[in-house]
Amino acid sequence: MQIPGKEAELWTVEGGKIKCTACARYCRLSDNQVGLCGVRGAHNGRLYLYVYGRVIASHIDPIEKKPVTHFMPGTKIFSIATTGCNWLCQYCQNFDISQRRKVEGIEVNPRQVAEHAARYGSHGIAYTYNEPTIFMEFARDVGLEAKRLGLFNIFVTNGYWTPESVAMAATFLDAATVDFKGNGERGFVRRYIGIPDAEPIFQTLLEMKEKTRIHIEITDLVVPEIGDDLNAARKLVRWVHDNLGPDTPIHFLRFHPDYKLMHLPWTPIETLEAHWKIAKEEGMKYAYIGNVPGHPYEHTYCPGCEYIVVERFGFDIIDWRLTPQNTCPKCGYKIAIVGRPPEKESKKSRFIPVHWNLT
Repeated sequence: MQIPGKEAELWTVEGGKIKCTACARYCRLSDNQVGLCGVRGAHNGRLYLYVYGRVIASHIDPIEKKPVTHFMPGTKIFSIATTGCNWLCQYCQNFDISQRRKVEGIEVNPRQVAEHAARYGSHGIAYTYNEPTIFMEFARDVGLEAKRLGLFNIFVTNGYWTPESVAMAATFLDAATVDFKGNGERGFVRRYIGIPDAEPIFQTLLEMKEKTRIHIEITDLVVPEIGDDLNAARKLVRWVHDNLGPDTPIHFLRFHPDYKLMHLPWTPIETLEAHWKIAKEEGMKYAYIGNVPGHPYEHTYCPGCEYIVVERFGFDIIDWRLTPQNTCPKCGYKIAIVGRPPEKESKKSRFIPVHWNLT
């Protein structure tokens, strides 16, 4: 039998079974069994990553779409995904990719991915649309090729990692937006995601903070009626403040009906504003509301004087008012942003579909 993909690295043997160590599910597999993600399986006493070298989706996005607003703002990102996921989110807008349990996609090697990113004028590569931890070995190999070409690497991730995956990510990853759902409240994640609790996410964030140089931003999808409890939001924000620091950007994202939750409404803007207010009350310096273009809480405000130092509309930077040292021009406060918009790039975002030319 020809096994698709490539032998994985994140695994061990425990109790006569293959134990996958890519994510916090720690699937224990007998021979010819596949993990819940659908892309990592045991064969002949070894673990294989079926989607190694298989890209199901690719696109050029603005980095702000991830959302990442405090790392290399205004840059273009080459976004890729494979099939599969380690979560079973009932609201997933990418369910046709993430919940697909088939090995599909264009066959490419890591160097080809990095070269395509550079050819399209991208500044970095984002591993997104599904959970990148499940294809960590492929992401690592792509990421190292990207670094050789002067590109940076970003994960859009649920953070349901292991110490082993954090250690591998540290070899190539520059930034990560870790996306909580429903404030990470236990009842929500059990019913609508299919995990026992959010504790592994918190442990991942501590590992990233203490043992790596990965830039971290936090997002929280606020789901109306079932995942918008303000007490849970305050608990989450307080943890981020105390463990990651008040400079950590936190984004509250508006839910829109999708997949199995089509019966729910869009998140009321007032609910998002209440979450934003909690973040400010708890001392977070950079809080945002996402998926509401034109809202005043899209902007970056100076923590020193409340002056708008970066004005945004959706994913576009409308006005960049920081000094060359990324300080506030009004009061001199140092803004916690890594990098500056590219000098010669248009301020307007461009969404570009990718055409693979592999000849």
